[in-house]
Amino acid sequence: MDPNFSYNFPALRGHQAEKEYFVVMCPLKLIPKIFLFDEEEVPPQYRSQRILNKSRVPEITNYIVDQSKDYVFSSLTASIDGEIQFTPFSDEPNFKDLGKLSIALDSRFLINDGQHRRAAIEEALKIMPELGNETISVVFFHDEGLERSQQIFSDLNRHAVNTTSSIGILYDHRDQLSLLTKELVEEIPLLKRYTEMEKTSLSKNSPKLLALNHIYNANKRLINKKKGALLTEEDALNIKTFWTTLCNSIHEWEQVFNKEISPRDLRMISIAGQGLFIEAAAEVARALIEQKPDTWTIYLSKFKDIDWSRSNEKDWKGRAFNENGRILKNNYTIRLTAIRIKSLLGIELTKEEKDFDQQKSSMNVL
Repeated sequence: MDPNFSYNFPALRGHQAEKEYFVVMCPLKLIPKIFLFDEEEVPPQYRSQRILNKSRVPEITNYIVDQSKDYVFSSLTASIDGEIQFTPFSDEPNFKDLGKLSIALDSRFLINDGQHRRAAIEEALKIMPELGNETISVVFFHDEGLERSQQIFSDLNRHAVNTTSSIGILYDHRDQLSLLTKELVEEIPLLKRYTEMEKTSLSKNSPKLLALNHIYNANKRLINKKKGALLTEEDALNIKTFWTTLCNSIHEWEQVFNKEISPRDLRMISIAGQGLFIEAAAEVARALIEQKPDTWTIYLSKFKDIDWSRSNEKDWKGRAFNENGRILKNNYTIRLTAIRIKSLLGIELTKEEKDFDQQKSSMNVL
């Protein structure tokens, strides 16, 4: 590679999961010039990052400027889409991973972790250009395509509170349940059109019906497995059958799909437009699969005969919503709603379920 047409950094080479990565010290003034964001108008499934939350940038910028003698930043993580070459400074075994990293000038740098720090650095340099010669460590991975970049983002943010669970599911290409959930959304027309892929909750006026994490959580309840667990063929079949049957059995969903009512209106008049509803439905389906493995879909199809409207206070008040009509989604309300659905379907309740149901009036949870 011609050094006159490349970026050249002193670098430390490392290895993780049988892949090379490189740690370099990058001048702050170079950060805004070489690192790019994904465009905001690109759909989330075709990005490797979440949309920049611009409200966070001023706070980080002020931190840099106000603490210019005492600020601390962790490393940025980025993928390089382009030609790279690592040249060791020495052939000695102990120093073979210390050398020069050359990156072609036409390469594309994509931040996997640290986009808000990058934006704040750009703004801080406008106020204090003298910070430009200070450095930040950058961990570079050689780009292997969108899927790998999304997986890096998902792995780096697996335990971060800032990342929505929907984004974590969307960008996770390793967890089998995440993969199956995304496959469902692509295959079932209603879900494909009305699933919010990025947010974990829907605003009052959202044009979407369900969030991706709602579907994922319902699937977890249905098969009673944790994130990362291996799925059997039976698990996958049950999940797909559950959603196909459910989508064909909720009249209100059909109205939304046919644009006879909007998702907003559905949320106002029915519990069928709530994440609580599908998790409760999954609880019911799991019990049906265990108790009636040969006829469970027949019972599930009877959902079309149930009145899911909020005006049906006899069935849903004190279960799906409280005295003020507010829906509170938690394990307690999901279970109470599932128990009522079972009763309406004519499914015999266990003694534990009967006792739990009778306690609801004396427990001030809603």
